[in-house]
Amino acid sequence: MLPTPAIAALREQFPLITELMALQPLSWFNPRIAPAAEGLDDVGLTAHDVAQASARLARFAPYLAKAFPQTQASGGIIESPVVPLPAMQAALGMTIGQLWLKQDSHLPISGSIKARGGIYEVLKHAEMLALDAGLLKEGDDYSVLASDAVRAFFGQYAIAVGSTGNLGLSIGIMSARLGFRATVHMSADARQWKKDKLRAHGVTVVEYATDYSVAVEAGRKQAEGDPACHFVDDENSHDLFLGYAVAGQRLKQQFEAAGVAVDADHPLFVYLPCGVGGGPGGVAFGLKLAFGDCVHCVFVEPTHSPCMLLGVHTGLHEQISVQEIGIDNVTAADGLAVGRPSGFVGRAMQRLIDGYATVTDEELYRLLATLEQTQGLRLEPSAVAGFAGIPPVLAAPQYQANLPRATHLVWGTGGSMVPQEEMAAYVARGRALLAAGAA
Repeated sequence: MLPTPAIAALREQFPLITELMALQPLSWFNPRIAPAAEGLDDVGLTAHDVAQASARLARFAPYLAKAFPQTQASGGIIESPVVPLPAMQAALGMTIGQLWLKQDSHLPISGSIKARGGIYEVLKHAEMLALDAGLLKEGDDYSVLASDAVRAFFGQYAIAVGSTGNLGLSIGIMSARLGFRATVHMSADARQWKKDKLRAHGVTVVEYATDYSVAVEAGRKQAEGDPACHFVDDENSHDLFLGYAVAGQRLKQQFEAAGVAVDADHPLFVYLPCGVGGGPGGVAFGLKLAFGDCVHCVFVEPTHSPCMLLGVHTGLHEQISVQEIGIDNVTAADGLAVGRPSGFVGRAMQRLIDGYATVTDEELYRLLATLEQTQGLRLEPSAVAGFAGIPPVLAAPQYQANLPRATHLVWGTGGSMVPQEEMAAYVARGRALLAAGAA
């Protein structure tokens, strides 16, 4: 924790810090928001980079369809449906616009948004090694990578990552299936079932009694000591970011197929749960490329882990953590339990994210239970955080003119792999909180 005088000075310069320290839900709209054409220049990546990532995923589709039968129906393309939520919209009291859910909670292989960036980075690394070794050449059918000989080749190499859970699942499952020696360094807030699933896939899990940042640093040190080890750096990876960004153009195609207009008169508001920032940052980048100024992105974080809001609001980015202002980083939203944000994402996206909001654990459980009751959909606590970003947007004066014609999309980031008994406990807790509130 920072010395008392340092915190006092920060609070004087940035009064919002006092509100964050009170652990009450709040929202903040970004005064530095810029036109997409300007803000995209901050990122250092381009539409061409995203197109290359999309093409790489298409090359790997035959392999994925062979290695993971659950992707055969989509031809090896890892994608999730987008569905309307009329009953949830009514339950939330939304009388204008239309509410949708992006079901990354049901992505194949690892059941979360991390199946985008995490799997993409592993595939890119595998492609580079296979091409260099002559195991692949341009135009090949990538399903040849499913052979025992290629698995033995990849077994000479290692992949490591630090994770609170879902990124570790994506990296570990994909790496192990290809044949890599995979190690996931997991923080104290990671769920036991995620550790068990990784070990069942042959992944080495190293557990820590501390938080996400320590697990990441340990993974980084392991990789530095092994020239055959590739470290997936959730805080700084451009490859992870690009894997997430592919979602933008795909969503555009899904909305076009569904007859959903997104233009100046019909704005799109997208609400993204945020941990370290890589997933929501990459998706938001892809959305800005796809929809330009017609899309408005809002990041939502737990009241006990508002690291991206803290970093962007102060301009300190990764140079400050929530613990340094006395916030404990303890939350039921394990995927969002991050104390220090990605400096890369914070700086790259600082003029492209419209706003930030925070949400209590209790509200996450209430939202989770409401979604289950109204739509029959079950998401884990962190995955429903986006819903908490809707009320601030509906109340914001700058958006009022077009709100009646707006589309609101909550990015549901995980939940389909949660064991039934654990999900039942989440829902029961949420129902109890709803009942207590109604009493």
